[in-house]
Amino acid sequence: MWQAMFSFTNAVVVIAWLILLFLPRKPLAMTAVLYLGVGLLCLCYAVMFAALLSGGVDPGQVPGSQPYVASDYSIEGLRRLFMSDGGLVIGWTHYLAFDLFTGLWIARDADNKGFGRAVQVPFLFATFMAGPIGLLAWLIVRERRAREMHPAENRIRL
Repeated sequence: MWQAMFSFTNAVVVIAWLILLFLPRKPLAMTAVLYLGVGLLCLCYAVMFAALLSGGVDPGQVPGSQPYVASDYSIEGLRRLFMSDGGLVIGWTHYLAFDLFTGLWIARDADNKGFGRAVQVPFLFATFMAGPIGLLAWLIVRERRAREMHPAENRIRL
């Protein structure tokens, strides 16, 4: 089961990223990325998470390791969770969903600020590969244009 879910979520996210990177940013394409990409990944995550925490599915423990206990949120407890196939797939799906949502936000933000697709691709690729690094890089690059476009909205108010 876990291998099938891993393969499914990876296929969903690759298709969604390809749409985001290469298709025109028409409403239908963006809706597909949001709902058939991000939304479907979130649904998969929620179902797997509930099934795992309820004991409805076996997390697939590594032989010889201690069993996962749902209420153990210590480092050791989370290590046991992520050493299981179930924990790994659920954690991976979490990353996929949030990185794709972040990539969708970057693409929309970049379009709204007039950045061309060639400028966006490296940030989107960095977000796909290492979400927070791509997001941080985009936040740094977008700042000047955001302030130029909306100077009054970007003042710090005390």
